[in-house]
Amino acid sequence: MKDHDSKTLSNTQRAARDLRRMILSGELPAGTDHLESELAETLGMSRTPIREAALMLESRGLLEMRPRKGVRILPVSTEDMREIYDILTELESLAAQRAAEAGYSEVELALLATSISQMDQAIATEDLEAWAEADELFHKELVRLGGNKRIEAIVAMMSDQVRRARATTLFIRPLPVQSNEDHRAVFKAICEGQPEVARDRHRKHRLQAKRMLCEILEKHRLNSL
Repeated sequence: MKDHDSKTLSNTQRAARDLRRMILSGELPAGTDHLESELAETLGMSRTPIREAALMLESRGLLEMRPRKGVRILPVSTEDMREIYDILTELESLAAQRAAEAGYSEVELALLATSISQMDQAIATEDLEAWAEADELFHKELVRLGGNKRIEAIVAMMSDQVRRARATTLFIRPLPVQSNEDHRAVFKAICEGQPEVARDRHRKHRLQAKRMLCEILEKHRLNSL
């Protein structure tokens, strides 16, 4: 959900946007409970758009609606992350393969190249938040280049949970130098039209990311926050 002028959004869209932002930023912490009336007062609107927005965010795994008890902000679940990364690994690896088969020009791959440069700059200055933004851009652009709208839609549906998990673990994970090398290898394979290399290298990258993320969540008990 992109930021738009509030005048162009319905109350439900505005509520969904604001609640999502509050959850992802930690303003509504994982494990907390909130009445619809409380959230309505905070956002300055009636309970109806809050309820409709909560249903939208429930489908994205950010919260749980409970009859007569309001909403509960869900923790980052290790099991959810395993399942999500299993899906992302296969779909993004297929996208990498298709991108390598497409014969894109240097201009068409410019945004993917830019995201890698931004990640390198972020690592050099140890700016992990900038790295996370560039990493997200890389994966989003990779999926777009795969040319399958249904894959884009499925990946987008899980993006909020991935973003929350990354934000939770970002400052306690090792500096992601290897991740940058993996991205560069996938990009090289796409440029050189090597679909099997692109697919296999990206798959290896995602499997490693899944292992590291789940280990951190379990070690620090972040899934029980």
